Amino acid sequence: MKLYDSSLRSKVDFEPVVPGKVTMYVCGPTVYDNIHIGNARTFLSFDIIRRWLVERGYDVTFAQNLTDVDDKIIKRANERGVAADEVSTQYANAFIEVMERFGIQEPDIRPRATQEIPAMIEMIETLIAGGHAYEAQGDVYFSVRSDKTYGEVSGRNIDDLLVGARIEAGEQKRDPLDFALWKAAKPGEPTWDSPWGPGRPGWHTECAAMVHRYLGMPIDIHGGGADLQFPHHENECAQAQCAWGGKFANHWMHTGMLLVDGEKMSKSLGNFFTLKDVLDEYPADALRLLMAQTHYRSPLDFSFERLRGAAGSLERIANTVQNLVWAADHAPEGADSAVELAQAAEKARAEFEACMDDDFNTAGATGAVFGLVTAANTYLDQAQGRVDAHACRLAADVIDWGMAVLGISLKGAGDEGLPTGLVDLAAKHGCAAADPDAAAEALLELRAQARREKNWPLADAIRNDLTDLGLVIEDTAQGARVKRA
Repeated sequence: MKLYDSSLRSKVDFEPVVPGKVTMYVCGPTVYDNIHIGNARTFLSFDIIRRWLVERGYDVTFAQNLTDVDDKIIKRANERGVAADEVSTQYANAFIEVMERFGIQEPDIRPRATQEIPAMIEMIETLIAGGHAYEAQGDVYFSVRSDKTYGEVSGRNIDDLLVGARIEAGEQKRDPLDFALWKAAKPGEPTWDSPWGPGRPGWHTECAAMVHRYLGMPIDIHGGGADLQFPHHENECAQAQCAWGGKFANHWMHTGMLLVDGEKMSKSLGNFFTLKDVLDEYPADALRLLMAQTHYRSPLDFSFERLRGAAGSLERIANTVQNLVWAADHAPEGADSAVELAQAAEKARAEFEACMDDDFNTAGATGAVFGLVTAANTYLDQAQGRVDAHACRLAADVIDWGMAVLGISLKGAGDEGLPTGLVDLAAKHGCAAADPDAAAEALLELRAQARREKNWPLADAIRNDLTDLGLVIEDTAQGARVKRA
C-alpha cells in the first residue's frame, strides 16, 4: 500500500510503526460556526482512508479533537454577548450531529482542548526547560530558530519566512517567527491558571499535546486540509519534537481545496454552503459519491448540478444491484454460465483494491464500480431472462461492497422497500400475506390469473390499487414485479 506523504512530496510505502496497527490523528474543527462543505470534504476523505485501512485488516485507532477555545470562538461569543463555552458547546454538538448525518464514523478518541489544559501546560514547561520556549509578561512563545528541523512538514525555508514577518504591537516575542504557546489573560476571555499566570493555550499547542497524550509518538498518520500544513501542522510538529524528541508523525497527509463552480468558496461571492444546508436538501450518500469521484489530493469542483448528477448515478447503481438480485432470485434452471459478467465482477474488485492501495484513489475505485454497473446492465438486457444466478449475485455483491467501503449505502437510493400497506391490499383482494414482498407476489399472481381469465376489471383494479400506493408493475425478462414508481 502506498500513500502520498505531504512532507516528502512523494508517494511512499506505508509501513505502520507497530505491524497491524495504525494510529491516526486528523485535526477537528474550531467550533465557532457550522462547518462548510470544504471542511466536510476533508473529514470525508479521512473517513474513507480509515475505512480502507480497516478493510485491509489494520487495527486503527483514530483520534480527532475539538478546538473549543480559540480567538474565533471568543470573538463570536463577544458578538453575541454570551460566554465562550456557550458558543463552543452549541457548535460542537452541531458538528457531531452533522457528521453522523454525513455517515462519518465516530472517532475512537475525541479530546476537547479545554479538558486537556494540564497536558498543554506540562508540554510548555518541558519546552521552556529545554531552551525552546520563553516567557514574556505572562505570554509564552516558541523559539522557532531553536528547532533545526523547522520547515520539514511544509517544505518552507526559514529565511524565506522572514520576508514580511513582523512583531505586532503588544507582542513580547524575541523573533518575528516565534509563535504563542500560552496567551496571558485578557478581559472577557476564558482563562486557566498556569505557572506564568492566568491565560489560555495557543491553537498550535493544543493538538500537539493531545496527540502525545492519547496516541504517543510517532503516530502513523497526521492529516488535515492543505490549509493547515503551514503554519498549524508545522508548528505542531516543531513543539512535539522539541518537547519529547524523536519523530512526531511518520506520514503527513493533506486534502485538496474545494471550489464551487470553479471559484474559491466565499461568503462575499455568495457561494458559501454549510454541510447542514446541503444535507437538508440532498442525500448524504449522493454527496459522498460526488466527493469520492475526485482524488482527495486534487481540487474538487462542487456544483449543485454535479450533486444532482451524483444522486442520479447513485440511484442507477442501486437499481442495478436490485435488478441483479431480482434476476438471480428468478433465474431459470439450466441457464448458460455468464463467464464474462463473472470476470467483469472479479476485474472490478481487483481494480477497486488496486486503486485504493495506490494512495486511496477513490476516483479510480468509483470508476471501477461504474464500469461493472455498465457491464451488468448490458448483460441483463442481452440475457433475455436466462441469467446466470451466480454471476448476477457476484456482480451485485462487488458493487455493494465497493460502495460500502466508501461509506455509501445503496439502501434507499433505488430500493426503499415495499410499503406495509401492501399486506392490507392483498387481504382486500382475498390474499393472505405475512409481509409486503409476499403480498406483492400474491397480487401479481392474482392479476396474472385475472388476465388469463379475461377478468379485466379485477386486473385493472389491482393495478389501480397499486398505483394509489405509489407502486407500479414492471415487466422484466424474468417476469413481472412490483416496485416503487
